[in-house]
Amino acid sequence: MELDLGSLLHTLIPTWNSVAVLGVYFGYLAIAGSILPGKVVSGVTLQDGSRLHYRCNGLLSLLLLVGLLGVGAQMEIVSATVISERGLELLSATFIFSVVVTMMLYVAGRLSKDKGSSLRPHVTGNLIEDWWFGIQLNPQFFSIDLKFFFVRAGMMGWLFINLSVLAKSIQNGTLNQSMILYQSFCILYILDYFFYEEYMTSTWDIIAERLGFMLVFGDLVWIPFTFSIQGWWLLRNNVELTTAAVIANCFVFLLGYMVFRGANKQKHDFKKDPKAPIWGKAPRVIGGKLLASGYWGIARHCNYLGDLMLALSFSLPCGISSPVPYFYPIYLLILLIWRERRDEARCAEKYREVWAEYRRLVPWRILPYLY
Repeated sequence: MELDLGSLLHTLIPTWNSVAVLGVYFGYLAIAGSILPGKVVSGVTLQDGSRLHYRCNGLLSLLLLVGLLGVGAQMEIVSATVISERGLELLSATFIFSVVVTMMLYVAGRLSKDKGSSLRPHVTGNLIEDWWFGIQLNPQFFSIDLKFFFVRAGMMGWLFINLSVLAKSIQNGTLNQSMILYQSFCILYILDYFFYEEYMTSTWDIIAERLGFMLVFGDLVWIPFTFSIQGWWLLRNNVELTTAAVIANCFVFLLGYMVFRGANKQKHDFKKDPKAPIWGKAPRVIGGKLLASGYWGIARHCNYLGDLMLALSFSLPCGISSPVPYFYPIYLLILLIWRERRDEARCAEKYREVWAEYRRLVPWRILPYLY
């Protein structure tokens, strides 16, 4: 036991190789995000009337990097399995990076004299709370919006971890139907995310959450390293699925995608044009502010339902022999219920009577007739 614990601790110690991998990765994303062509999207109007602008070239950046790494692997310049072989040290290096970056953000926020909405410091006086939730809304580094940058890095990191695990599975000769199903769902989901990257600019994290340890850790560590647990598990466990199980899994994924993408698209389109038709009809709007048509007339947080179904579909290829691969959907269920309660409280304070009317019209929070 002592030997196993010592070996585990040793693998958690970052090496210069893991630091180099992270440095090259972040460097590429910073350069590619700044120079590659992409649609420039205006963010929401902030309290001071200003608006940030986001270059949504994540899909091009991702595909270019995949291509470069593929060529590098063929030429044996880089190893396709490096992440799967150095996963724990990359995890610890990324965690340390998150802590250091958020400490720097805390100091920069405390020293800021900016009066604008993006950089005006929000200080409670509680060091832990200010470090955890952040002080500034949209801190930047060399004109790079860090909040947008980190979530992009996390989503791409999830894909590259999966691809490295896939390469390791092929190398080991253990590639099977379950791994292919899991990888296919994740690849489709992540590519879809970057295809609709502009929708991210209107999400709560981007428009309202300050950038502190909670978001940085969530983006850089939690998303890529915990959302890929199913792949790691399948790498070490052989799961044979029946045809019925495969069909059911595909159904859960497609239904979840339809709800998730449909709800987010409706909300995004409504914010751009409140008169845009929803399901072929004029939208029903409460108090001129809240959409109550389409998916948003079924449940107040219907996009969370789609997200939960997608998370479940990522775990179902692992079978039901262990709870480990279901960490992601279980965690997401807890997180989204907590977040939904936060959303409800904020919306009640912001919209008051309008929100009360919306709650009366749409009584269900996430799952109609159950919650």
